[in-house]
Amino acid sequence: MFEGLRPHHCQPSVQPDGTVVITLDRADKPVNALARALIDELGQLVERLAIEPPRGVIFRSAKDGGFSPGADIGEFRQLFADGSTVDAIDRGHQVFSAIAALPCPTVAAIHGHCFGGGTELALACRYRVAADSPDTRIGLPEVRLGIHPGWGGVARLPHLIGAPEAMKMMLAGGSVSAAKAQQLGLVDDVAPADELLARAQAIIERPPVRPLPQRALAWLTNTWPARQILAPVMRKTVARKAPRKHYPAPYAMLEVWRRHGGSIASALKPEARSVVRLAETTPTAHNLVRVYFLQEALKARAGQVEHGIERVHVIGAGVMGGDIAAWAALQGFQVSLQDRDQAAIDAALARAGTLFEKRLKTPERVAPVRQRLVADAAGAGVADADLVIEAIVETVAAKRGLFAEIEPKMKADALLATNTSSIVLEELREGLARPQQFLGLHYFNPVAKLPLVEVVRHDGVDADAFQRALAFVRSQGKLPLATASAPGFLVNRILFPYLLEAFRLYNEQVPPRAIDKAATDFGMPMGPIELADQVGLDVCAHVGAVIAPGLGIELPPGLADKIAAGKRGRKDGEGFYPYPEGKPVKPPLPDNYVPPPDLEDRLILPLLNEAVTCLHEGIVDSADELDAGVIFGTGFAPFRGGPISHIHAVGKDAILIRLAALTQRHGPRFAARPGWDELQENG
Repeated sequence: MFEGLRPHHCQPSVQPDGTVVITLDRADKPVNALARALIDELGQLVERLAIEPPRGVIFRSAKDGGFSPGADIGEFRQLFADGSTVDAIDRGHQVFSAIAALPCPTVAAIHGHCFGGGTELALACRYRVAADSPDTRIGLPEVRLGIHPGWGGVARLPHLIGAPEAMKMMLAGGSVSAAKAQQLGLVDDVAPADELLARAQAIIERPPVRPLPQRALAWLTNTWPARQILAPVMRKTVARKAPRKHYPAPYAMLEVWRRHGGSIASALKPEARSVVRLAETTPTAHNLVRVYFLQEALKARAGQVEHGIERVHVIGAGVMGGDIAAWAALQGFQVSLQDRDQAAIDAALARAGTLFEKRLKTPERVAPVRQRLVADAAGAGVADADLVIEAIVETVAAKRGLFAEIEPKMKADALLATNTSSIVLEELREGLARPQQFLGLHYFNPVAKLPLVEVVRHDGVDADAFQRALAFVRSQGKLPLATASAPGFLVNRILFPYLLEAFRLYNEQVPPRAIDKAATDFGMPMGPIELADQVGLDVCAHVGAVIAPGLGIELPPGLADKIAAGKRGRKDGEGFYPYPEGKPVKPPLPDNYVPPPDLEDRLILPLLNEAVTCLHEGIVDSADELDAGVIFGTGFAPFRGGPISHIHAVGKDAILIRLAALTQRHGPRFAARPGWDELQENG
C-alpha cells in the first residue's frame, strides 16, 4: 500500500485487522507543528489510502506533549512576509478534504495539546477520541494570531457541535477539556491515555451514531434564517471585547459563516480566501504573529539551565506574597509561607484554596497541592529553602532589616529574591554577605493571571544565579523578562508617565470615563483610571514617588487626599470610581461632552517617550524584549506590536512632532527623552 514512500514525519502501519494507523512524529521538532513537509506527506499517504481503502484509518501522535499544536507559525510568518499564504492554505484544504472524503471510518486519537490545524485535522476525520487527562486541551486559537481557522475549522465545527458553541470556541480562541469536548459532541469518546488506540479501533469496528438532539442542533443552527439571526448577536458580543478596527478576524469569520455556512462544502473556499486576506492585508495579523514570537523568545531566554529549586520560602502573606506562594505550590514546588500575622497567613491559604479548586476541579487533584503549601509563622522554612522570596512592605529599611535577620539562616547556595516593584536593588543589597545570590523577582497582580515576571539584575549578581532565577520563573509557566535595576525597572517605569498624566487630566476636570475611553479606544485592555483603582492608589503613590524624580516630573495633587480618606481604589470599595459590588460604576458622559482633542496623545505619548529612554539606557537588552515586556506586563495593545513597534509603524518623526506640540501646550514633561536619535526611522 505504501511501497516507494519514505516518510520522515508521518509513519504508517497496517494492523492485523486491516486498520491503518498513521502516527504523526515530526522528525525535526519536539511537537507536531504542521509544516508544509508534514502536510505533503499526509497528502501522499491519503492518496494511497483513497486508491486502496483499508478497513479504517487512525491518526495519532508519537509526541508525549500532544497531538499537534497546529500550523508551523514560523513557516507561516515567512509566508506572511512573502505574500504566499494562499499556497499553504490551499494545500492544507486539499489534504484535509481528501481525509474527509476517504470511503472508510477515520478516527483522530487525541492526547495532550490539539490546537489550530491539529484540531482541523481531527475535524476532517469522521470520529474523534480523546485522552482522559488534565493535559488534554482541544481548541482553535487562530483569532489570537489575527486570523481565523483556515483549514476547514470554520466550515466543519458548526456542523459538528452546532453554531453557537462552535462560534463561542473560535471567536474566543479558547480550548476545552476532553470531558467538555465529549459533552459538546466534539469527541465521540474519552478513554485513559494508554487505552486510546484500542478505543479508536473499537470505534472503527462499531462506528457510533451521534445522538439525534446533537444532529438536530447542528442542522438547525446552520440554516439560513438561523445564521442571519445569530450572526448579529455574536457580532455584538465580540464588539464588547474586540473592536472591529483593531481585531478584524472575528468579524471576517462570522461573515464567512453567515453567508456560506449552510454546508461544509459551500464554506470551505470562502473560509480559505478570508484567511488569506487577513494574513496578507491586515497589520493586526502581522503584529499578533510577532507577539507570538516575542513570547517564545522570552520562554527561550530561560535556556536549558537546571534551576535546582525544590523548596521555596515566601515572607509576607499579603496579596502579592500569598499569591506568589500559592502559584509556586500549584506549579509543583514545596512552599512555606511566613508572616508575623497568623491571620494574614490564614487569609492567604484560603485564597490559595480557592485558586486550587478553580484550576484543578476535583478534591483528588487539589489535596496534594494543598499539602505542598504550609503555614510557617516562625520562619523555619528559611533554613531548608533553595529560594527565599521577600514580599513585605515597600521600604528600604524594612527589607534590609529582614535580610539581615534571615540571610545567616539560609543555605549557602540558596537564592534570595525581593518582589519589590520599584526600589533599585543596589539600595537593598547593602549589608548582604552574599549579594551575588540576591536579585529581584517582580510578579504582577493578579499573579495567577498575568504571565510576566521581571527578573531584575544588579551589577554584582552572579551570572549563574541569575540564569537559575530565569529558569525558575519559566518552570512556573511564567514569562521571564531580564531587566536591569532602575527605579520601576521596565514595566512600572514605562507605565507611570501614562498613569500620572491620567491623574493630571482628572485634576483638569476631564471625566474619568472619558480618560479611560481614550485609552481603550487606542487598544489598552483597561483605562488608566480604572487600572489605578485596581492596583491601589496607595501603591500608585508609593511607586510614583520612587519613579517621578528620575523622570523629572512631579506627582499631581489629589492622590494623597483620596488615600487619607480611605478611598484607595477597589480594595476599599471606592477610588476614582465607586465599587459597590467589586465592579466599577462609571457615570455616563454628558450627551454634549467633547473630549480634549489631544487626549489620546497626552496619555499614550509619555508611555512611548519613556519606552525609548528605557531602551536607550539598556533596561532590557533589545527592542523586542521591551515590546514583549510592555505587552505582557501592561496589556499594551497587542495588535500594535508593542511601543517600539508602534513608533516605527506611525513614524518616529511624526511622533516627535506630536511630542513637541504637547510640550508647547502643556509643558516640558512632554519633551523628547534621550534615545530618539538612536531609533532607525524604518525600525
